[in-house]
Amino acid sequence: MSHTQTHPHTEAHLASSDLLKDIVIGMSDGLTVPFALAAGLSGAVSNTNLVILAGMAEIAAGAIAMGLGGYLAGKTEADHYNAELKREYYEVEHMRDAEEAEVRQFFSEWGLSREVQDKAVAEIVKDKDRWVNFMMKHELGLDKPDPLRARRSAFNIGVSYIVGGLVPLTPYFFTDEVYTGLYISCVVTLICLFVFGYFKSKLTGVPPIMGALKVMLIGAAAAATAFGIARLIEKR
Repeated sequence: MSHTQTHPHTEAHLASSDLLKDIVIGMSDGLTVPFALAAGLSGAVSNTNLVILAGMAEIAAGAIAMGLGGYLAGKTEADHYNAELKREYYEVEHMRDAEEAEVRQFFSEWGLSREVQDKAVAEIVKDKDRWVNFMMKHELGLDKPDPLRARRSAFNIGVSYIVGGLVPLTPYFFTDEVYTGLYISCVVTLICLFVFGYFKSKLTGVPPIMGALKVMLIGAAAAATAFGIARLIEKR
């Protein structure tokens, strides 16, 4: 009964962890890249419509590229797991003594007596599937991946990128003055970068304020560099 109660909790925890990781990946680039692009264009053009058009194109392309990257990462993880699973089944069937020794070594490292080790090994090797799953988890440190992980990751990262990318671009929708849009975009985006960096740092164990300032300064540096380069090119 206790197994039934704890199993859903574990799955929810893992799903939540994956979701947060995807959001961090998507939002991190989504806030920074379109921000730098908008700032650079603001230094070169005087039409907000051009900034919006280029920004929307970049957000679309970036969301697709980031989502595809997330999908491929999830697919690679699943393919790696399946390849190792196949190998473990082969070893259990054709290298039984060596695999039993590895199981016994694992329990030995726990400090169990030889008698208890023998009983534990005998119990595990009764069921081939359970034996293989034990080796996958404790020898290789691999948990069975969610078969929908790749598609979910692609969606989560892509949407997060779009949401992040719209933050620096939105002010340009409400003004005809490029520099006004840039100033508002800078204020709004830097605040969002600080907040995002704060919560990201909380999740990763980094000092929140320092982490938030670092994320904000990286975004500001990227935007300032893009703006400066655009201005230099325009003057030539």
